Amino acid sequence: MAVMQTGPAQAGPLRRMPMQGRSVARVQRMLDACAGLIDEVGYEGLTTTLLAERAGVAIGSVYQFFPDKRAIVQALTMRNVEAYVERLETRIGVVGMTRWVDLVEVALDEYIDMHRSVPGFRTLHFGDVVDLNLLDAERDNNAVIVEKLGGLLDHYFGMADEPRLAFALAIAVEIADALIKSAFRYQVDGDERILTEAKDVVRDYLESKLA
Repeated sequence: MAVMQTGPAQAGPLRRMPMQGRSVARVQRMLDACAGLIDEVGYEGLTTTLLAERAGVAIGSVYQFFPDKRAIVQALTMRNVEAYVERLETRIGVVGMTRWVDLVEVALDEYIDMHRSVPGFRTLHFGDVVDLNLLDAERDNNAVIVEKLGGLLDHYFGMADEPRLAFALAIAVEIADALIKSAFRYQVDGDERILTEAKDVVRDYLESKLA
């Protein structure tokens, strides 16, 4: 299942899609540099000049692909969303899940792990630090994540995409997002007490609404 569509036809925040291998690698270096700088100086401190220096590219190369720093952060956030969904699909395949509630556990585990291991993620999350509508101009960022999770539940567990499911997932994502952000605000690797509570609360809520 291709939950997130990618390809040359969808440039997104890019001025133009990189087509050659060297251009693709250059753009990825820019996104990697952006991730590191976001953790170091935050979004407000990020500049295209800093990014070019960190990525080892000319400033003209940055503007060749991105109109401004917001577009760069947007592209990084979209890359993180795609990586998140790929992580979930990989775990589903490896574990051979038979219960939808197991996907809920995995979704939380992977979200927490990305906070710990993916540069820039603990600062950027899925873009709220920049704009609540960074991923989609028509919907807030969490709504995009809800759609991705709903698609996985539908595809792998036959849970029809209906208003009841979407609403329950929306509430669960808001709860999880708030509690996990709180856990990482108090401790650099996340307060385990809060993270455990987040898992329990989200699992119990969804089981009560979707059972």
